[in-house]
Amino acid sequence: MTTQQIIEMIFKFLAGLGVFLFGVKTLSDNMEKLANRKLKALFRKTAGSKIIGVGIGAAATALVQSSGITTVMVVGFVNAGIMTLTQAAAVIMGANIGTTITVQIVALQGFGIETYAIALSLVGIVMDMVCKNKKLKALGFALTGLGLIFVGLGFMKESMKSIAELQIVRDILSSVDNPFLLLFVGIVLTAVVQSSTAINTIIVSMVAAGLTIGSGGNSVLYLIMGSNIGTCVTSLLSSIGASKDAKAASLIHLLFNVFGTLIFFIMLLCWQTFMEDTLERWFISETTQIAMFHTIFNTVSTLLFLPFTTYLVKLAEFIIGKGKNTVEQSYIDKRFLNAPTVAIEQSAKECMRIGDLAMASLKEGLDIFLERNVEKTEKISEKTAEVYELNKKLTDYLITISSSDLTLNDEKRVSIIHNNNSDVARIAELADNFIKYTNRVVNDEIVFSNGVEDSLKEMFGVLEELYKTAKQARLSKDKTLLKTVDEKEDQLDNLRRALVAAHIKRLGKGECKADSSGVYINLVSNLERAGDHLSFIAHSIEEVEYA
Repeated sequence: MTTQQIIEMIFKFLAGLGVFLFGVKTLSDNMEKLANRKLKALFRKTAGSKIIGVGIGAAATALVQSSGITTVMVVGFVNAGIMTLTQAAAVIMGANIGTTITVQIVALQGFGIETYAIALSLVGIVMDMVCKNKKLKALGFALTGLGLIFVGLGFMKESMKSIAELQIVRDILSSVDNPFLLLFVGIVLTAVVQSSTAINTIIVSMVAAGLTIGSGGNSVLYLIMGSNIGTCVTSLLSSIGASKDAKAASLIHLLFNVFGTLIFFIMLLCWQTFMEDTLERWFISETTQIAMFHTIFNTVSTLLFLPFTTYLVKLAEFIIGKGKNTVEQSYIDKRFLNAPTVAIEQSAKECMRIGDLAMASLKEGLDIFLERNVEKTEKISEKTAEVYELNKKLTDYLITISSSDLTLNDEKRVSIIHNNNSDVARIAELADNFIKYTNRVVNDEIVFSNGVEDSLKEMFGVLEELYKTAKQARLSKDKTLLKTVDEKEDQLDNLRRALVAAHIKRLGKGECKADSSGVYINLVSNLERAGDHLSFIAHSIEEVEYA
């Protein structure tokens, strides 16, 4: 074979790898779109048993065809404080099982179905051209991705067969037979590429082309185990800048794979004919043998370590070090952007978290007004400034979500959160108004009649009840709570009218001074306006369908 032919074969192999990876990404992206709502429902159930956690991790990864997406999102959930480390450990173990399906798909080339599978790329493109429904289009693109996977595998297999004819290649591969070196090569290659799928695909393609790695036997299995450790780099990198718990979650992923590899590594060293005695007897195709080892390795590791997740968590916490998380708790995280529906759900929670701060600021504003404590007004300004800053961050996050290819329903949900965010900002502005009222009352020495303080506290008490119900309705999407929201809002409106009427009556009797009217009427009107914004937030759940 000439030098030019060798170069052509290498480029053909790289082209095949590129098409394969593009096919995997296309399949993954569109499966994620189809499974968006299922992902959200799955992650809501993480508080269950460890077995359920494993199932959730496996199912989520199988749906989106990427353990990277699942583990990175798990780190995000832990960082947001909505998933415990024990729950995260179970989900991560499940993700390791779910990711083996990709290698199983690759192994199908050993059954000669490439020609039929390639045709799926045409079927998918036709579906995209003919169908108008976004879900059917996504399904079409997913099929196209699946077809492209086999197109890429075909290129790789053909070029690998030609490369396999070179004696120098055979000599190099057969010379690397040290189990420790093979394991290390698998770790390094996967860490550099940040894709165990790519490395495992190359390994399967080499075996399918008739190339022997090392001295044969168990040698190829050490590479597979090394890729399992190398793939942890993705979650480790995603935890940079995250909370200690999030870092511990990514470390659990690494510890789980290292300990599992250690057990299998020792077993394979002791049982040097493992490949011949088991896999070669059970499965005819060599590609299937490797794929099944990948699945067995991750499944057995999960069964072995699942009962000891508590100890894995403690070890990770010991290594990371305990202490307060310095990272600000937030429901939004860039790690969720891989799954827009999950990101949207988290955005709604973040909006109501900001709402908590706005209501706390409003309460403190009323307190300083009643206390006439001008010295505390600066704290209110700081809190409202924090609300505005978080408001902006959420807006930017929603804009990023909108740049994804969303369904019409998801676009509406993003728009609704934008509106909710604006309502929260208006509530914070009302807290700023209380500072102005306090300054005026103190500077002008305005005096209110008896009963004003109690009436304002009563009105704010109703407002707090309204907020509690509105928040519950918004997050649970429970439309039956809207009746209570409306009742509380009507109560607020009636209170405002009653308080203003009582004030005017006191003015007529000379019990109140005229200079107090502007402040008092504006203040009770502000409380009523806050109720209006809360009502808008609650009723926004009527504007879109929720799964």
